[in-house]
Formats: sequence, C-alpha cells, structure tokens
Amino acid sequence: MIAVWKGRIALLAVGLLPLVLCGQSGATLRGAGATFPAPIYQKWIESFERGAPGIGLSYEAVGSDEGIQRLRRGEVDFAASDILPDKNIQDQMGIQTFPSVVGAVVPAYNIQGLARDLRFTPEVLAGIFLGRITKWNDPRVREINRGVNLPAADIVVVHRSDGSGTTYVWSEYLAKTSTEWREAVGSGSTLHWLVGQAERGNDGVAGALTRTPYSIGYLEFIYALRNELSYGAVKNAAGKFVRPDIDSISAGMRSPGPERDAYPIASFTWLLVSSKMPAGVKRERLAAFLDWALSSGQREAGALGYVALPEELAGQERAAVARFRAQQ
Repeated sequence: MIAVWKGRIALLAVGLLPLVLCGQSGATLRGAGATFPAPIYQKWIESFERGAPGIGLSYEAVGSDEGIQRLRRGEVDFAASDILPDKNIQDQMGIQTFPSVVGAVVPAYNIQGLARDLRFTPEVLAGIFLGRITKWNDPRVREINRGVNLPAADIVVVHRSDGSGTTYVWSEYLAKTSTEWREAVGSGSTLHWLVGQAERGNDGVAGALTRTPYSIGYLEFIYALRNELSYGAVKNAAGKFVRPDIDSISAGMRSPGPERDAYPIASFTWLLVSSKMPAGVKRERLAAFLDWALSSGQREAGALGYVALPEELAGQERAAVARFRAQQ
C-alpha cells in the first residue's frame, strides 16, 4: 500500500544503455541510478530535449546504490533511487529528493503452454525465493492454481546481483507479508540470497528469464511487458489475486487501508539532486527538467507502465523545485 500525507510521502519505495543527448552548449547534465524507472527517464529526456534544446542530459541505469554513491562522490549531477535515503544521510550529503512516478515489481516467469497466468500468495513467493518450494507442481503452488497443468520441473530462481531498489521493494513486501522471509532474509537493496542465479539490472533479469525455461524472477513491470514475459497475479491484503496494470497500481494510492483492486507490490521512485550545486546554467537546466518531469512528463507515464503522481503531490513537488532553483 502506498501512503501519502500532506507535504511528503511515507513509502520508501530500473539496465538499459545510457542515453546522452548533447545540447547546444556541449555540456551535459549527468545522472545515474535506478534501473526501475530508466525507461520513463529515457523517454522524458528525449521529450524534454526535443521541446527545449540546450544543455544535454544523460542517464545511466546502474542501480540505486551505485547512483547514490556517484552523487555522493560528485561524479553525477543527479541520481535516481527506489530507496529514499534516511534524513541523516540526506542532510550529510546535502541532497533534495523528488518523487517522480509510481511503478510496480512483478513476479515474472518462463513456463510455456499454461492455460492461464499463475497466481501467487506472499507465502508461496517467499517459499520459492527461499528455496523451500523447488518444483513447479509443488502442492502449495497447485493449491492456488487449480486447473493449471503445472510441470514437474525444478524452479530456477533469478535475482539481482547489484544494489537494487527493485530488490528493496520486492524484499520489503515479502518481509511485511511473510514471517518466514523476514526471519531468514529480511529486506534491503542487497541480500544474502539462499538460492538462485544473480543478474545485473532489470534487463539482466529479463534476459535470464527469456533464456531459461522454468525460471522465475522479479522485475519492474515495464521490463516484463517489453520482453513479453508472463507475470502473475499476487494476493493482496484484501485477499484478492490482482494482476498489475495501470488501474491496479493506481488503486494503492487511493486508500490508506486495504484496497480490494490494488496490486500490492508498488512503490514511488525518486530523483535526487545536490542542494550544493552551484547557481548557473546547469542548475537552471536541471530545475527546468525537474519541473517539466513533474508536469508535462507525468502524462507520458501510463504509456510505459508507470502511474503518474497525484496532482496535489506533483504540485507540492513543483514548488520544491522552484525553491531548489532559487537557492544560491
């Protein structure tokens, strides 16, 4: 469930080749970080540059952890993360954070010839990713997928190798819904995995799933769509199995309690900028991009499988961008 209160957001909430668009001045604003929102950020950069030529922007999808570290070391002008750094780290680094869109993490799998898409409970997902459910025809999987002829094949688990906000979102969900997972693994951007093969980035996981029969992994929704992967319905807090789509991801934003039609593994993702960035052309250009992303850019979210921010929140964040722009 995604909770929003007046002023800020309460949920802590992907790789593609870096996109570089060179502006007229020859300078470039460099960004790096989460692979989770990389498709929408690439689209935004293209659209923004087309409508407002100037200093170019680049974004390299290297994972949330690496993006934050590059911002800390002054190697990039902005970062992206699906994990909101705690307030002490924000203060130490002198960063400001801006939510950009909402996305979903989905259980995607490669099993050919099934009569319908699979269903998953938190307990079954935890059991699979802990290595305690090892066959696709395990009784616990069959119980929630009656009428599906599941193969007697070993389950091949695929997970992230890099410090990942997608991993954080996935593991935070499992830690909240499965005592077994919480006690054995917990949550974080990097985990001590008990089973499975490791791949870098959402695109790495998607590629492994495409190549590997009987595999299952977790990845951002748009990567499942782009790679034509099967993905399952997940049982939510209201007891309903829900497949991710724009409506079901949006439903989690409409109510502070269990929402019957809400897909349960969804999160805000964030853009991070340094408040110490010197005043000048680059700061003005970055502020203009942020303001555009929080206004016109929001209209491009749905076509790529993301959910736009509520207008009230987007308005609050545009006001925060104005303050960033005015800082000396």
